[in-house]
Amino acid sequence: MGLTLTEKILKNHLVDGDFVKGNEIGIKIDQTLTQDATGTMAYLEYEAMGVPRVKTERSVAYIDHNTLQSGFENADDHRFIGSVAKKHGIYFSRPGNGICHQVHLERFGVPGKTLIGSDSHTPTGGGIGMIAIGAGGLDVAVAMGGGAYYITYPKIVKVEFTGRLSPWVAAKDVILEVLKILTVKGGVGKVIEYCGEGVKTLSVPERATITNMGAELGATTSIFPSDETTLEFLKAQNRADVWKELKADDDAVYDEEIKINLSEIVPMAACPHSPDNIKTVDEIGPMKIDQVCIGSCTNSSFMDMMKVAYILKGKTVHPDVSLSIAPGSKQVLNMLAQNGALSVMIDAGARILESACGPCIGMGQSPNSKGVSLRTFNRNFEGRSGTKDGQIYLVSPELAAASSIAGVLTDPRTLGDMPEFKLPEKFVINDNMIVPPAPAEEMDSVEILRGPNIKPFPKTSPLDDTIDAICSLKVGDNITTDHIMPAGAKILPLRSNIPAISKHCFTVCDEEFPERALRLGKSIIVGGSNYGQGSSREHAALAPLYLGVKAVLVKSFARIHRANLINAGILPLTFVNESDYDKIGQGDKLILKNVRQDIISGKSELKLINESKNTEIPVLCELSGRTKDIVLAGGLLDYTREQLTKQD
Repeated sequence: MGLTLTEKILKNHLVDGDFVKGNEIGIKIDQTLTQDATGTMAYLEYEAMGVPRVKTERSVAYIDHNTLQSGFENADDHRFIGSVAKKHGIYFSRPGNGICHQVHLERFGVPGKTLIGSDSHTPTGGGIGMIAIGAGGLDVAVAMGGGAYYITYPKIVKVEFTGRLSPWVAAKDVILEVLKILTVKGGVGKVIEYCGEGVKTLSVPERATITNMGAELGATTSIFPSDETTLEFLKAQNRADVWKELKADDDAVYDEEIKINLSEIVPMAACPHSPDNIKTVDEIGPMKIDQVCIGSCTNSSFMDMMKVAYILKGKTVHPDVSLSIAPGSKQVLNMLAQNGALSVMIDAGARILESACGPCIGMGQSPNSKGVSLRTFNRNFEGRSGTKDGQIYLVSPELAAASSIAGVLTDPRTLGDMPEFKLPEKFVINDNMIVPPAPAEEMDSVEILRGPNIKPFPKTSPLDDTIDAICSLKVGDNITTDHIMPAGAKILPLRSNIPAISKHCFTVCDEEFPERALRLGKSIIVGGSNYGQGSSREHAALAPLYLGVKAVLVKSFARIHRANLINAGILPLTFVNESDYDKIGQGDKLILKNVRQDIISGKSELKLINESKNTEIPVLCELSGRTKDIVLAGGLLDYTREQLTKQD
């Protein structure tokens, strides 16, 4: 029996566990990336482990999220990250060099390698045949220190492409079609592996768009084969030497199979407020729009920008529409400037933003009240744009550009014949905004520069013998990490300061939660299905940790957030019977007796007593040997310290 491409790479990197579906396995990590919104905490955690220099083949620290420097906090974080990178063997991509996933694809990604990043859209690297996975910052810190990264051996879904995309239909429409089929929960515990004759018709940037937004499926990652198209892209980046052919065996066996005819896909949009709320452009109709934002790690490649420039040439943005464009990297921006495409965009009335995440993370460009905003981004969660009642639609760059001219949602297929857009034979290569680390012999003399906003990792403690706590908050289904720990220009600068940022925890759902949780001292949160979907931000676990949350009990978890809770030493529990969700109310007193001993003894089904309602509820606490030890120790940082002490 042959192997899938996913299995080949995972098996080649296996360092711990049995290679059996459903088992926890540890894999060697070749590369890591961080961005500045998660990076400061990741590097504080790395420092706490006491490993002098990273042990990965390549680790890169990017500055792309908190680039709006309205106070000292962001600039201080950038300075701190740059000094840590120089001292500990990490490459530093300076502000303005571009979005981490776009730059990593261009300059560092290698087919067949493993990559984890403290950003949920790290699977972008799957576009060139990497196993690239989003993770919490602490997991990334451990990998930089030479530790394995642990995942559940995933189910593997084969998505077979046939045909080719029709003119003006985009890769964004492809991933919207996949989301329509699988939903935001359909990829949990799975890797999406793309294959078939249709794959050959997709460029690397198009593949990267699809793997990038695969994060919205809840998937562990997504991956394309490494083929002649991959080689063509790497040659153009002057990196042909890292290429190798990678594909699944012809007789590989998959857990699920989906067939999609690219020729049948039409322009679509993800409607408010979920990436899987998919409708065709025809179904939505000529809706009036207020704003268009083009960019993000999903759709900011040179190819995307050239299509936008073609559509805008000789036109003027509709007077009722604000159009902003953010090229994904300095390389892209520079090439647009050199070939005149940037001038075309400016002439049309576009507002050119720096090469950064910007509006996608709520960092500026919030729409007007109840404004309809078309965005080429990957998430449209309520309030994420910075406008609570903003109506955010996720679309392709082609659809976005056409609509910005018309003032209403416009099918790009009405634009007439589409010219052939080709990758350049050579990209402009200038890595002068990537600072290499100090040589090993100079690392001791490098000073770490800390600003006053940078606070240490929250205090942790071993798991209590018994958890006796109030339900401080009860929430429903599809709670995102944006609900738990909001982003945006006002809150993101506090990512280095857990005491300060915790004041905003869950305020989207309940403005009184932070104060109530602190007053209680310790508490339990209860939630519904797919709890913690969205961003990999570990702050959605660290802020509750600081506020005294001891356990989270839900119907089901999103993968990364559950891992982040374990890393923070917070007990992840699920209902045995989902109907028992209705038996708990906010304010109820909940007790888990002898929980520490039960976990030590390997029990997976625990008994939760709701003292307020005089009921007993069975709950699951499914921990493997390693994750059990992490929770017992009080979190991954404590566990790692213990392991390093044993090695010494």
